[in-house]
Amino acid sequence: MTMVDRPTDRPATGEKPLNRSSGGPPRRRNKALFWFALPGTVLLLLFHYVPLLGNVIAFQDYQPFTGISHSRWSGFDNFQILFNGDPAFLHALLNTLELTLIQVVFVFPLPILLALLLNSLVSERIKRIVQNVLYLPHFLSWVVIVAIFQQMLGNGGLLNVFLQAHDMGTWNIIGNPDLFKELLTTQVIWKDTGWATILFLAALSRVDTDLYEAAAVDGASPLRQTWHVTMPALRGLVILLFILRLGDALSVGFEQILLQQTGLDRNTTEVLDTYVYNNGLIAGQWGVSAAVGLVKGLVGVALVLGANKVAHLFGEEGIYRK
Repeated sequence: MTMVDRPTDRPATGEKPLNRSSGGPPRRRNKALFWFALPGTVLLLLFHYVPLLGNVIAFQDYQPFTGISHSRWSGFDNFQILFNGDPAFLHALLNTLELTLIQVVFVFPLPILLALLLNSLVSERIKRIVQNVLYLPHFLSWVVIVAIFQQMLGNGGLLNVFLQAHDMGTWNIIGNPDLFKELLTTQVIWKDTGWATILFLAALSRVDTDLYEAAAVDGASPLRQTWHVTMPALRGLVILLFILRLGDALSVGFEQILLQQTGLDRNTTEVLDTYVYNNGLIAGQWGVSAAVGLVKGLVGVALVLGANKVAHLFGEEGIYRK
């Protein structure tokens, strides 16, 4: 009778058994990823979460020389100063809301439109060249951006030099408080619109081309293909980015505004971030400034949670699932 060898779980000669209880190679890979993520996690904790404990000065008459532990507790007095009608705070709040509305309506949709235009280009070489040109302003600091606009649109800038050379007068753009919000919006569009298209282009690259072919066979025009094929593929990403934008709605460019605020009416140019800076670091009202920052953060959280709930009602996941 011939014996038939049964397969066994023992490894071949020279091979070490895989220790499944210890995790094996996948565990070693996860350990490597953990060490890669550790520095960023530590920096996030140190510079984003630990400083949150400093919000306690919003309830104190805080003085830097006495410190948090020895400053007098004032309860909600700092909040009462804000909500009892401080004119500077109200102007800053209204300007912030107006800039937020302008940027949501005019700035947020532009990367989507630009991504659709870039995606329609047939030549990959031309597409890459256009993308590189559009991405470049994102890597410039706001100091450089503001300097470029001043050299172009300032009183002695290139535009006014050209107008004067042709006896056409001058056009006061930089330093004109009536055009301040439009100037800020134009700068944001020029600096960040190209860079913001990256996520949308990545989402468009995942759309199955067979869907476009099927739509074309059914007689759909390019516009209808965009509406019925492309836009549904972008809907989840658009909602996600819109929710995240709402969380940062009350932050409209501290550095950009501070660099151009000198010499202009504060009632027109002040926003919540510059209000915190001017009243905290400059005027020494630390508690009031901390109260503004805390209120701004709480409003941002409420907007994110509310928008995420609305996204769930429309069948989208949002930033987290139900």
